[in-house]
Amino acid sequence: MARGSRQDAWEFFGAELKRRREVAGVTQGELGRRVFVSGGYIGQFEQAIRKPQLDVAQRIDEVLQTDGFFERLCRKLIDKSPYASYFAAAAELERVTTEMCEFAPTLVPGVLQTESYARAIMRASNPFTPEESIDAKVSARLERAEILKGPSRPPLWVVMHETVLRTPAGGPAVMAEQLEHLTAAMTDRKALVQVIPFAAGAYPEMSSTLKLMWFSDAPPTAYTEAWYSGVLLDDPSMVRRATASYDLMRATALSPEASRDLIESTAKDFRQCTTTT
Repeated sequence: MARGSRQDAWEFFGAELKRRREVAGVTQGELGRRVFVSGGYIGQFEQAIRKPQLDVAQRIDEVLQTDGFFERLCRKLIDKSPYASYFAAAAELERVTTEMCEFAPTLVPGVLQTESYARAIMRASNPFTPEESIDAKVSARLERAEILKGPSRPPLWVVMHETVLRTPAGGPAVMAEQLEHLTAAMTDRKALVQVIPFAAGAYPEMSSTLKLMWFSDAPPTAYTEAWYSGVLLDDPSMVRRATASYDLMRATALSPEASRDLIESTAKDFRQCTTTT
């Protein structure tokens, strides 16, 4: 399903939500309270600005007594997404974020991956998947980088562990290209990258990725991902805690200048490996 048709389908979801809510005589604020989101979120669902998670769609069905309509539609749209079901909602939010911060403990964040690096990761994660399916997954990941193009791109701040730089995903040539891509993104002011070195020792939230997103017309959101699962956090107190953890990681990391030097030197090491083998 193309991006345009997916958006059309979400707009249909929103229009039906508004129609059925109004038929039931329920305000956005009342529905929001009863499904544990804000009334503003309900308005954004209706305008297809934000996409509800499956559990929210299920609660909407319960409140509006719509016999599973919104759950079924939400499941179908999630299944049609090129992204894993647990990441689909976060991927949609990336498209409308006004600022984004990421923490990466083991891999380069998806929006900064090169094609070769993304393909190496996909192949390692899906060793029995046909190549055409790998191609589709890689294309979907590269499409996410579109948010960094153009004058309206959101500021992107990335903190990654040195593990990301040292793990030769795809081999030395692929890693050299990937790290050079990172420094190019820094040069072009598409991203500000900091590295937590091995010498820093322990640091907050050591095992999970973290993505913080801000919006012009909605509260910030945090997304964290672990083993084949992800959680989108809208609760303000949880977002504040996640932001505080991210701030601690930024404080633990090298400065942007020192991080760039480390990334460049590591890229040179990988590049030298390709010329001596």
